[in-house]
Amino acid sequence: MLAKINSCALVGVDAVLVEVEVDVSPGQPQTTLVGLPDASVRESKERVWAAIRNSGLRFPSEKKLTVNLAPADLRKEGPSYDLPVALGLLAASGQIDPDVLSGTLVIGELSLDGSIRHVRGVISAAQLARSLGLERLFVPAVDAPEASLIPDIDIIPVDHLISLVEHLLQLDVIPPFDRSSLPEDAALPDYLTDFADIRGQEHAKRALEVAAAGSHNVLMTGPPGSGKTLLARALPGILPALTLDEALEVTRIYSVADMLGDTPLIRYRPFRAPHHTVSNAGLVGGGSIPRPGEISLAHRGVLFLDELPEFGRDLEVLRQPLEDRVVTISRASGALVFPCNFVLVGAMNPCPCGYHGDPITACSCAPGMIARYQQRISGPLLDRIDIHIDVPRVDFDKLSAARRNEPTISIRERVQAARDRQTERFRGIPALANADMGSGDVQKFVPLDTDGSALMRSAMQQMQLSARAYHRVLKLSRTIADLDSSDTVRSYHLAEALQYRARLAN
Repeated sequence: MLAKINSCALVGVDAVLVEVEVDVSPGQPQTTLVGLPDASVRESKERVWAAIRNSGLRFPSEKKLTVNLAPADLRKEGPSYDLPVALGLLAASGQIDPDVLSGTLVIGELSLDGSIRHVRGVISAAQLARSLGLERLFVPAVDAPEASLIPDIDIIPVDHLISLVEHLLQLDVIPPFDRSSLPEDAALPDYLTDFADIRGQEHAKRALEVAAAGSHNVLMTGPPGSGKTLLARALPGILPALTLDEALEVTRIYSVADMLGDTPLIRYRPFRAPHHTVSNAGLVGGGSIPRPGEISLAHRGVLFLDELPEFGRDLEVLRQPLEDRVVTISRASGALVFPCNFVLVGAMNPCPCGYHGDPITACSCAPGMIARYQQRISGPLLDRIDIHIDVPRVDFDKLSAARRNEPTISIRERVQAARDRQTERFRGIPALANADMGSGDVQKFVPLDTDGSALMRSAMQQMQLSARAYHRVLKLSRTIADLDSSDTVRSYHLAEALQYRARLAN
């Protein structure tokens, strides 16, 4: 007897349909699993056998068992096929009616006692099931809150194989997951720092406000202890709140990477700060079975690269993602695309000892050492960074001042107002923020008056700006105008944008 169960495989951050076909027929007792399975899938035979027997059900060990995971040319990995294979064996051996599994999609890992464990990528599976028009999704009970984020499909939480069989036999029906039980909010992430607690560095705070308002990349240069890391950790707090669509995008990436933890929906913009020893695959994604890297985990949030020159030539892999907002991982079997629309914040010392140009501590580096250190970051990569700022040491008077600085919530209100203007401006086109504009959008939305054109002409000649830098200055000036609630980009908006390009003129 043949039974067919719908399941899925993860390809990048998307789920694709996998049909689990199980045939139980007379012949020499053996179990054959085909369909390009990896080691963890091949081991499912032992888990399924033990789970069925320990649940008080009958495993058809006296028959010839054939399990096919179709399509056969798609590599299958992970333990999420345990539950559909078990249900297929029970249906093909006549213990449950195969028809009750029509219109459903099933995923789950089995323990030897029949209990059902967590699997990754549940939200992608739910999106697939809805797109296919399926009615139900059977998932591990611990993953039901995550799956329930996708509407218009019944999520059936299952904690044990025998309870699912009783549900299918109408002996003890499992009610669909109650979406109203989802938590309304989540605790604030521990990386958030209030701008009110940062003393001095007013020009750096202004630059980060501009960066947050338009999703622009930032590079901070300054001596050790000047507050670069503190400023970077404060940036996510002034970014606009995630929309529901953005939150689902981020949650799906973390689900595929199996990093959600107890949080069904990520409500706050991510902040990722990988160490400079991270590998290329760890930074941009990849591996034998490609997984999201740090730049995808920072999607819709902030990627903070401290001690930027220490990353060395590995930084060159960021060129394409910074332009396209996606990263393409190519393998012999095909190419996978991971989203990576993030704000890059880099921090570096001006020299190996950290005190080049410092008015108090003398620099101990030779000129050649300083040049080699700064050249570790290539010109093309620096060209992709919109805002370059110096972060000098903070003096005693500012550190000891009793006056409280402007809090994060006030800055976020201005940033949100600027983003609202951009949302209205870009209605009907893919761009979400000014940094996302293409060259055609720049020409349309950043027209220059006579004074502005003259200023840009002079800047192009004196600062030797590339075509990319020219467009990035215009995008930045559009953001500054939005913060100023101006529909027109004035020459003083351009002047502020140009002073953030000073690092490239050295």
